[in-house]
Amino acid sequence: MSSLDELDRRLIELLRKNARSSIAALASALGVARGTVTNRISRLEASGVIAGYTLRLRADDADGGVRAWVSIAIEGPQTRNVIARLLAEPDVAAVHDTNGRWDLLAEVVTADLGALSRLLERLRSLPAVNSTETSIHLATYRAG
Repeated sequence: MSSLDELDRRLIELLRKNARSSIAALASALGVARGTVTNRISRLEASGVIAGYTLRLRADDADGGVRAWVSIAIEGPQTRNVIARLLAEPDVAAVHDTNGRWDLLAEVVTADLGALSRLLERLRSLPAVNSTETSIHLATYRAG
């Protein structure tokens, strides 16, 4: 993102706060024409800087579910296969490639602790999974 100018950075910050903001509202906040905002967003999407838009629920609106992070160590060159299996699980929100002791970090949201336990059992039964460590999500704190 080093090729971004100040207008791009301000636009991205506004979209991070509310990706549903109208072009007119963004243009007004940035002090530029609507066409400028439309063109900037199109360019940022085409270049892959903006990879997509998502819905984020408040923690208290998550139907009382259990959020957890599962750190996963993979044995051998099976990372892509494990990622595919994880993404096929409906309770897996995202999988992150990482470095250090763990190869992958899976973000999961289950209905309850029993569902989390069953998911972990399925995950640990994969032949390429060497070990896991799970941290249950208690609270989130954000800047601004």
